[in-house]
Amino acid sequence: MTEKHETRDACAGGSMNTSIISIRHLCKEYLNVTPLKDISVEIKKGEVISIIGPSGTGKSTLLRCINLLETPTKGEIVVDGVVTTDKKCNINLVRQKMGMVFQSFNLFAHKTIIENIMMGQVDLLGRSRQEAYDRGMELLRNIGLADKAFSYPDELSGGQKQRAAIARTVAMEPEIILFDEPTSALDPELVGEVLNTIKSLAEDGTTMILVTHEIGFAREVARRILFMDGGRIAADGTPEEIIDHPENPRLMQFLNFVNRK
Repeated sequence: MTEKHETRDACAGGSMNTSIISIRHLCKEYLNVTPLKDISVEIKKGEVISIIGPSGTGKSTLLRCINLLETPTKGEIVVDGVVTTDKKCNINLVRQKMGMVFQSFNLFAHKTIIENIMMGQVDLLGRSRQEAYDRGMELLRNIGLADKAFSYPDELSGGQKQRAAIARTVAMEPEIILFDEPTSALDPELVGEVLNTIKSLAEDGTTMILVTHEIGFAREVARRILFMDGGRIAADGTPEEIIDHPENPRLMQFLNFVNRK
């Protein structure tokens, strides 16, 4: 297994570059801690990538830097040819290409599920309420939640809430979806239904980056896995390379620890 930290020049429009996200020497520092020390990675359009590693190694911070919920301290991020770390960048335009699914669902409790899915379509995409409703119902049918369209979030199970949150994100038609531990708040028996929803998205060619603590989940969903350790990408490869035939000593130690749980 080789560690693949390629760096390519990003071209506006992407005609010479298949990478939809390029990250170069990214660092994030806080007063007493540096969660990201030197991250360089290329992510191609349509790739599904899982990020694994011990707690506190910067996995979620990396996602939050990609969509600029956190401002990087150093380095460069290029999304579809746009340098998002440039102070002149209109990040709101970039975020229209990028959705994020959080572990805590973030559904509006006072709105029904269909209203949650319609709101962004109407307010940000300019769709009519009928168009937003039709698209929302189509997505809910696809994930087996059409009968919950007029329910409120607190009437749904954790797995149903997460599937609804994913549908809300997909309704915005992003080119990239970031998942921050989408199953960590779920009981084990509910993980499968969320996994199936994400796998169906992968088949549609959506670029996805998933932070997860669940090795089985990472293997099932991803075609490529990044192992983060100490604020760096310590290993990068296929699920077979990373999970079945690990060569990095820290990765071996991490997998042994996980498998003992």
